[in-house]
Amino acid sequence: MDPILAKKDDGVLCLTMNRPEKKNAFNTAQWLAFREALTEAREDPSVGVVVLTGAGEDFSAGQDLTEMLSGGGGASSAEEHPFAAAMKALYAFDKPLLAAARGVGVGFGATCLFHCDIVYVGESLRLRLPFVSLGLVPEAASSYMLQTVIGYQRAAELFFTAEWIDAERAVSSGIAARAYPDEELLEATLGKAREIAQWPATSLQATKQLLQAPHRDAIRAAEKAEQAGMLAQVGSPANVEAVSAFIERRKPDFRKLVE
Repeated sequence: MDPILAKKDDGVLCLTMNRPEKKNAFNTAQWLAFREALTEAREDPSVGVVVLTGAGEDFSAGQDLTEMLSGGGGASSAEEHPFAAAMKALYAFDKPLLAAARGVGVGFGATCLFHCDIVYVGESLRLRLPFVSLGLVPEAASSYMLQTVIGYQRAAELFFTAEWIDAERAVSSGIAARAYPDEELLEATLGKAREIAQWPATSLQATKQLLQAPHRDAIRAAEKAEQAGMLAQVGSPANVEAVSAFIERRKPDFRKLVE
């Protein structure tokens, strides 16, 4: 089964994360396929707009923790991990990128939305930024990108609490442009993508580059700082307790670490 499905029609490329049995959580194969799909779409002159969505009932549960806990991923450093390669392709993508997200969006399933130009969500949406609850720090330059989307205080609240974000809150905070009934979401998003794709591809691409320009250096700086923070936190007592609690299906007890 292909980890990313690609369907192109009339200048619009729909990329579907395709591990519905795992809530479209990213394993190594899906990270690599995601990078390849974005790179090919960027280089393909027949693609004007890309729509990102998830197969089944969910957008994406983020990193596949089963693979991570088993030591999978085939990388000895953050820079070599396929996640890093996928992020480079996402940051470099300079064509309009739309998202149609419903159901669960956790970790990268939420942070990738901050790099999409227009986000539409289904009424079943449930986003979460779980990094602090895992004894970690934000990823995918989200420590910077979320602030630019919703402001510092709202971003801090979501990172510090790791609480769930429903469709109404996603729209009211500015994470999403509009919410639709789940069954209408994808077609509505594709319709907007086709509307955008009718314009000159070179103009769309140049406009996206202009929109990205003020943020490029800040994204690089945030990514570098996040990688350092992640390396410092992975394997820490808090992270070990969070992972152990996940495996043991219990609530983590971080207070015992400071008693």
